[in-house]
Amino acid sequence: MKIYSWNVNGFRAVLRKGALKSFIDKYQPDILCLQETKAKQGQAEIDLPEYEELWNSAERPGYAGTAIFTRIKPISIKNDLPTTQLFADEFGDPLAEGRVLTAEFEKFYLVDVYTPNSKNALERLKLREKKWDPEFLEYLKKLEKEKPVVVCGDFNAAHEEIDIARPKTNHHSAGFTDEERQGITNIVQAGFIDTFRFLNPDAVRYTWWSHWGHARENNVGWRIDYFFISKSLSGNLKSAEIYEDVLGSDHCPISIELDF
Repeated sequence: MKIYSWNVNGFRAVLRKGALKSFIDKYQPDILCLQETKAKQGQAEIDLPEYEELWNSAERPGYAGTAIFTRIKPISIKNDLPTTQLFADEFGDPLAEGRVLTAEFEKFYLVDVYTPNSKNALERLKLREKKWDPEFLEYLKKLEKEKPVVVCGDFNAAHEEIDIARPKTNHHSAGFTDEERQGITNIVQAGFIDTFRFLNPDAVRYTWWSHWGHARENNVGWRIDYFFISKSLSGNLKSAEIYEDVLGSDHCPISIELDF
């Protein structure tokens, strides 16, 4: 089973470029998880009759959102986090932004996530540290009590210095603060495996590049897109890949292959 994840930075934009269709035609994913769709289902059409489309779109038009395209029919679907904690702050409510989409399959839960960005001035850092990151991890742990979990998407944080081209100058930048990095550490310490790092402990590869300064051409990037899996699935993991050559977004796709 091949599962792919891609922050497309606008579903309609990546369709217009032809990048999404050509990617699907080439790689034939069993399941494809998208983030930052910036669209609602039906606003743009793609001819993929073999896939079932699952959408969790933001209330605000043209913003955030997640979607899953799957050849395998899910048992159940859940949107957002089942939280009672007050999330809304002066910068908006992440629970209204379509950031989490969960599909239950026979062998595992699949969670597609688009983690809130802390923003350049770090105005959403406390939201990340105090509310989002702990609530999201608690959700994963609750799911895991029922069956193993696969979670993928844009986590908007590079975990270790190996995951960012210029770590020394970015320790106080959104996406590489101690607080955001600790959020990733907490996921790993809870027993979830960073699949790419598990199979490629020393690889220096990235999944996102700034639009500024020819960052992608010079490979000045960040690895902020991940597949984490429950430890019980480690024996099923056959590969974890990054597709830097796939264009169409400021992120590139990533994938894992699981053998059941």
